[in-house]
Amino acid sequence: MPRAGLTPDRLVAAAADLADEAGLDHVTLSALARRFGVKDASLYTHVRNLKDLRTRLALLAGGEMIDRIAAAVEGREAGRDTLGAFAGAYRAYALEHPGRYAAAQLPIDQDLLTDSPAMRRTADVTYGMLRAYGLEEPDLTDAVRLLRSTFHGYCALESTGAFGAPRDVQASWDRAIDALHVLLRNWPREQRTTDA
Repeated sequence: MPRAGLTPDRLVAAAADLADEAGLDHVTLSALARRFGVKDASLYTHVRNLKDLRTRLALLAGGEMIDRIAAAVEGREAGRDTLGAFAGAYRAYALEHPGRYAAAQLPIDQDLLTDSPAMRRTADVTYGMLRAYGLEEPDLTDAVRLLRSTFHGYCALESTGAFGAPRDVQASWDRAIDALHVLLRNWPREQRTTDA
């Protein structure tokens, strides 16, 4: 690939492909330079350093993931139907794009998150789904954390083949979504106190 063809977007796209192929830990500036047939120093015109590259990769992956989730939930009935579509799109992305998914879990500077259209869309879609259950803050944040940790944990275990029981993994996933739906419908609201 000619050096003149390098752009930040092309570098991040190549980093995303490399992450899926070899794992996020193998995404280095040297590996990308080899992929493009250039010297490492050529990449610093397009990204500041490895942290900058990984931040851009995290934002790309987060955007791809929420695009998939938003498409999956669009037009669905609020409640179990939307929750199942949301969860299914999350899981599919995590399993199909393990390197990108790992990048999407990286911590990102709060200012960058605030400025990111993809991250705002993530909040809109996620909180919108949960508001349909009648949740408000601080319960919304607690519910987001519960869903994210449940989905992430399930996908992490599934991706390594850690579910050894003969029970079908999809059947267990479906039951987990049913259980989450029941929990969200019966969420234990935080008691709010008012000063007299």
